[in-house]
Parts: sequence; C-alpha cells; structure tokens
Amino acid sequence: MEEFYGVTVAEVNTAVMPGKSKFRFTKAGFISGRKPSYKKAVVTLAQGESIDLYANM
Repeated sequence: MEEFYGVTVAEVNTAVMPGKSKFRFTKAGFISGRKPSYKKAVVTLAQGESIDLYANM
C-alpha cells in the first residue's frame, strides 16, 4: 500500500467480522444458510498524509 499510494503507514489494525445467519421462506419450506466471515483492516497514515481517491476522475 505504501508503494502504490505513495504514503507512509503508521499503524494497521484488523478485525474479523463474523458471518451472519440468513433465513428464507420458500415454497419448498424454510431455508437457512450462513454468510461468510471477512476481515477488515483499518490503516492509519502518518501525520499530515492522506490518500485522495478522487484525484484521477
């Protein structure tokens, strides 16, 4: 990420978001399933740095 955006990363925090249970009623009956879990990363940049996502639009 540092090379791609040209910034300095100060800190990276991660969190695992648990999958949710999903239920649906159909003609065939009650269907239950589960959405997959996923991991989030929160990246803190060095003081005074930012990423402009709309610069190339």
